[in-house]
Amino acid sequence: MSHAAVSYSRTTGCFAAAALLVLLASVPRPAAAVVPAPLPKWSYAGCSAGNCQTGWYASPAVGDIDGDGQAEVVWGGQNLGAYNGATGASEWQVTAASRIWPAIALADLDGDGALEIVVGRNGNLLTVYAGNGTVRTGWPKNPFANGEVRTLALEDLDSNGDLEIIVGRASSGGDRQVSVYEHDGNVRPGWPARRTGEPGTGAGMYNENVAVGDLDSDGTPEIYAPTDTHYITALAPNGDQRRTSTIYGLSGGQPKTWAQVGVHVDQAADLAGFANCGVQHRPNFANAAPAIADLDGDGTLELVAPGDVYNCALGDPAGDLYYLPWILRHDRTRWTGSGFDWTILPPQGASGAALTQDFGIIESSVSNAVLADLDNDGRQEILFASYDGKLHAWWLDKTEKHSWPYVVPGTGFRFAAEPVVADLDNDGCAEVIFTSYPEKRGNLVGRMHVLNCRGESLHQLDLPAPRGDDWNGGLGAPTLANLDADADLELVAGTSQSGVVAWDLPGSANARVLWSTGRGSQQRSGRVLRADRIFRNGFQ
Repeated sequence: MSHAAVSYSRTTGCFAAAALLVLLASVPRPAAAVVPAPLPKWSYAGCSAGNCQTGWYASPAVGDIDGDGQAEVVWGGQNLGAYNGATGASEWQVTAASRIWPAIALADLDGDGALEIVVGRNGNLLTVYAGNGTVRTGWPKNPFANGEVRTLALEDLDSNGDLEIIVGRASSGGDRQVSVYEHDGNVRPGWPARRTGEPGTGAGMYNENVAVGDLDSDGTPEIYAPTDTHYITALAPNGDQRRTSTIYGLSGGQPKTWAQVGVHVDQAADLAGFANCGVQHRPNFANAAPAIADLDGDGTLELVAPGDVYNCALGDPAGDLYYLPWILRHDRTRWTGSGFDWTILPPQGASGAALTQDFGIIESSVSNAVLADLDNDGRQEILFASYDGKLHAWWLDKTEKHSWPYVVPGTGFRFAAEPVVADLDNDGCAEVIFTSYPEKRGNLVGRMHVLNCRGESLHQLDLPAPRGDDWNGGLGAPTLANLDADADLELVAGTSQSGVVAWDLPGSANARVLWSTGRGSQQRSGRVLRADRIFRNGFQ
């Protein structure tokens, strides 16, 4: 019965209202939806009886890499391995001497119907493997003069039906931070970039520091690469630098490039071109991964870049204060739209200073932006983990609502990894799922966490005990996929000291998957690729 079904008059209204309350109290209310707890499926994949190779920040990839109808999980710490999705049994392993930092990329690079595996490693190494673990002809490559390949993404930059491989350099140097390869191993003309002698400022890319998308709606994607500075490099498919709005001034008679316009907390400093250090703060982007989405549903994409705000009078990291997100348009201007104004950043709020940045105590926190509509209102929220030991969720009105941010619980220092997001029970309130990692001591273990859209904990499951070290955690984003023959989804994660681990997610057959894996898809381009966002066949 509704309120409209009860008559009201000036003389009897109070009695009708009382009767209504009695009637409503007697009607059973539907029970709140309950998301079942994940169930351990298998663990220690890739480990020996007493030892596991150290795992880093790589998110696993999932797909039918050999055409047998069964999904495989592909992951590695140094060695790259493929594991039966249903059982965790090893199908093959390739030994290597250098660690894998970025998420494993998985896609059909050349359009022949078979999936390729793309891996970035320390030692300036980029390798493409076939589904059976053999190295493809023309690979591996050394993209830069030195450093580690921590930035890796795939994109069809020229709309010719095959995918290019985009990599970033984790080492010092003011230019040549980004390079692009064809699927056959040839460097595309115009790369690496920024080219030597071109205007702008940049440095190393020490996390998965790239997002790729068509922000100006011209049919061609651009590459956005924050570096270990307060500058963002923006590049066209041919390696040319993207230019900004004329509000930032001219250089050589042309609008400045993105790499010439520094990012600050105050827009006034952006416009002036410098900060009054000690008063006006700016971010460092070394450990933050950007993302791209249509935040307000108006058909235009925006770039979201989390940044480590610091006092430049003290330097970085001595002056580190907290993390905040920036939202930028294709011309580098700050985003406004649908009644929201990000020309002024939100106050610090619950964003805190680093608990510690001593990786002798705990592995470094990385802040990878995740964009997902948590409350099903048609607008995207901005999520990222921070060095304050919290998982943050910002709404477009510049507030963290409900119980956000979520403080990672447990003994000692604890950090969160990049989350995935899915409405597991399809009730309009999406779940946020992530692994955490502890201090490196005392056989401490991280957990797999399930939160609701309000940032309230639904489930916490300890990760397996470590093998080969005295702690275990999950540094990289997990991956949601269907690993077996049933209709429910599974969650799979790489860990520091227990190999690859998988869980069943009961009751998730009708889940709406919003952010399925590290960097939004297995192309690792910092955005969700499929409009329906349903992740069923093991790859997007």
